[in-house]
Amino acid sequence: MLEAWVVPAALALGLAVGAGVTVVIVLSYRRGRRAVDVATPSVPDGVDGVIDALESVGIVVDASNNVLSASTSALALGLVWNQSLVQPELVELVGRVRRDGTPVSTELHLARGPFGEANLHVLVRVARLGARYVLVLADDRTEAHRLEEVRRDFVANISHELKTPIGAIGLLAEALDSAADEPAEVRRFAARLTVESERLSRITQELIELSRLQASDSLEHADWVEVDDVVAQAVDRNRVAAEAHRISLVAGGEKHTRVYGDPQLLVTAVHNLVVNAIQYSPDGSRVGVGVKRVDRGVEIAVTDQGVGIPESERDRVFERFFRVDAARSRHTGGTGLGLSIVKHIVQNHGGDVRVWSHPGSGSTFTIRLPDAGAPVGARPGGSR
Repeated sequence: MLEAWVVPAALALGLAVGAGVTVVIVLSYRRGRRAVDVATPSVPDGVDGVIDALESVGIVVDASNNVLSASTSALALGLVWNQSLVQPELVELVGRVRRDGTPVSTELHLARGPFGEANLHVLVRVARLGARYVLVLADDRTEAHRLEEVRRDFVANISHELKTPIGAIGLLAEALDSAADEPAEVRRFAARLTVESERLSRITQELIELSRLQASDSLEHADWVEVDDVVAQAVDRNRVAAEAHRISLVAGGEKHTRVYGDPQLLVTAVHNLVVNAIQYSPDGSRVGVGVKRVDRGVEIAVTDQGVGIPESERDRVFERFFRVDAARSRHTGGTGLGLSIVKHIVQNHGGDVRVWSHPGSGSTFTIRLPDAGAPVGARPGGSR
């Protein structure tokens, strides 16, 4: 008797719901009891599996813009929240495709979440999926855009940096030619030529070094390294420059600490920090290099009594060609690459480098490296 009115009732209810969300009621007897199942809208068979397999963004929305299926990357990038599209730009594209029926491909610049100023660059394709659904696919191009910006900045910076010594060399060569009969002027111009050529050589050498550090495996000669030896070599390289400005170089701290890495690269990193400290310190001041054991690591700190770094510029000091005082760096022959090289050397050794500074009171640059008891990706004897 029940089945006699179940089908007409279901049909009547289906007609009453009309073109909205379809609800199907199935009544059946199971072990003497009646069960009621409500089937809600779902995406076509197989689509969920494809969305789950995507590394890029995949989203399926229904006629009311409810998100029925979304890949994990869509959630991670903040494009979907609470089963809805977050970005108004995506909602507008979905609406256009639903009206026109024509697939759309475009690149969007989107805010990444409601807080902060981080942005996303995504290449989006939107198309109909059957008669009721719309499919949104997107590739995150944010990192590609960032790398392109870095490349443009690097080309612009290196062009500017090379232009100065190259232009100076050209002008000095002309001056030498016109002063051929004046020995004193010839010597003066020749000395300037030597300075500019050495500066050009330093820029070229540091660019080569920076390029090598960014290679996939720059630790070709890694082994156990005595930190005392690294500090001693770095300090000795700077004795003459420090004495020329009456700057005291003092090394101290814990002895017999060891790390795993490339000894020459580590000497270069500490050497660059000491050079930087001397360049930005007043005559007659002091530069200290200290070593300290920390939890599972070793810290090498270089402290000066120099001009300090404004807070607004501390996050940029490790950028290529960035100088806190460009005029002072040019006068001392700085290339603006030294701290960037330090950063890459330390990162390649599994460590980090930090800066503390107060304008007028000096700065402290601290390298932190894993100690020899916890080498990163390495084994004793230099093998990796």
